[in-house]
Amino acid sequence: MHSACIPGAQASPSIAVAVIARPVDGRIVLVRRRVPEGKLVWQFPGGKVEPGETPEDAAVRETREEVGLMVSGRARIGDRIHDQTGRHIVYIACDVVSAVADVAAPREIADTAWIPPSLLDTFAPGVYEPVRQYLGITATAAKESP
Repeated sequence: MHSACIPGAQASPSIAVAVIARPVDGRIVLVRRRVPEGKLVWQFPGGKVEPGETPEDAAVRETREEVGLMVSGRARIGDRIHDQTGRHIVYIACDVVSAVADVAAPREIADTAWIPPSLLDTFAPGVYEPVRQYLGITATAAKESP
C-alpha cells in the first residue's frame, strides 16, 4: 500500500530493497549501516526510489552503490509501510549477475554479510512475511536452526 493511500500520511519517496539469495548455497546478503534506523542494524541493501526510476531499478542501483554487487531485478515480492520506520518499502527479488559483495559505500555501510536463511531472524528480526516465504523460511525452521 502506498503512503498516498493512507489517510493523513504524507507522500514520501519509496524505499526499494533488494532481496538477494545466492543460488549455490541460498545465503542472503545483508548490510550493516553506519547509522542504524532504530532497532534495524542489519538490512537488505536498498535506498530511495529516485524520480523517474522504478523500484526495480532503484534496488539494482542501490545494491551496486552499497555493496558493489551487480544484480538484476527478477520480481516484486511485495510492499508495506515498515512498522519500525514508517517508510513505504518495496521488496524486489534480485539475481546475482557478477562481482563480490563488499562495502562499496563506506560512509553509509559498515559491513556486509552473506548469512544462511536460518540466521535471518537473528540478524534482522521482523522480516516481512512475503520475503520470508520467498526465501523459504518458516518460523519453526528459523527457531530450530543454530
